[in-house]
Amino acid sequence: MSPILHAGFTRFRQNRLGFLSFMLFACISLLSFGATFISNDKPLLVHYQQHYYFPVFKAYPETTFGGVFFTETDYRDPAVQQLIQAQGWMIWPIFRYAADTPNLALNVPVPSKPSAENWLGTDDQGRDVLARILYGLRISILFAFALTLASSVFGILIGAIQGYYAGWVDLIGQRVLEVWGSLPMLFMVMILVNSFSPNIYWLFLIMLFFAWTALVGLVRAEFLRSRNLDYVRAAKALGVAEYVIIWRHILPNVLSSSVSQLPFIFAANISALTALDFLGYGLAPDSASLGELLLQAKNNLHAPWLAVAGFLTLSMVLSLLICMGDAARDAFDPKQN
Repeated sequence: MSPILHAGFTRFRQNRLGFLSFMLFACISLLSFGATFISNDKPLLVHYQQHYYFPVFKAYPETTFGGVFFTETDYRDPAVQQLIQAQGWMIWPIFRYAADTPNLALNVPVPSKPSAENWLGTDDQGRDVLARILYGLRISILFAFALTLASSVFGILIGAIQGYYAGWVDLIGQRVLEVWGSLPMLFMVMILVNSFSPNIYWLFLIMLFFAWTALVGLVRAEFLRSRNLDYVRAAKALGVAEYVIIWRHILPNVLSSSVSQLPFIFAANISALTALDFLGYGLAPDSASLGELLLQAKNNLHAPWLAVAGFLTLSMVLSLLICMGDAARDAFDPKQN
């Protein structure tokens, strides 16, 4: 790590609001990544007839536990629970609902209000809202993280080439960026997604097709400024290869300005995925997502807890990312170096 980056991270840790936001976001991310072990309709561990089983990792037929069906065991079935408890025991997650598990014991119309069984209520299919949020956050965070990482790599690479070589390379690159930047990303993604079958991998590639421009201008400007500095000229005079100058000498010194923008790009990608899911052009229709929850809230105005849960979750995540971005921008400000 270059001294500039190290100093920037040190200043970031000293920013209380930014560092607290980072820690809270990390905790939320860890909870969502562990959604399978926190909220699931399968036990974490089953001990039956002196054998141990792990239903969250492997599907077992009902006959394994003395049942009569060869299909996968429904552990919420009272008859199955009696069979297991007669000769063993089970350890359940905190919440006994997966993202697609309906509460069949409800005696009220769905969507149902928050209760001791369903802390944030259920949606219009009887599925637990808290479980949907946990699983939806996991998808949103992982998707946005991968998209941010991939788009940043492409953006930094293209910006570095433009800024270092300048001339016709930079001129042609800027014209391409002007055309690319004028395209309405959300509408273009909707059109292209509509041309393919719903698939998270296609969605990722299509969004990456438009998201790579975020850091190009910033990196290009830094390389244009750095390419004529004395240490770069000295490296050229000594015959150092150009890719070595770009990778080893200039890039570590210009990454600080790029790092400060990553939380904002992350927040924009989460918002874009949520918007696409809300409009029906994102993930598969039955996938747990924040956009799908907000769509349910729009379709069920008589169930305000859906809107409150979706709005508070999304606003909290985005607020934490914005606070992190503000702190990172101050910490990695070139004037501080």
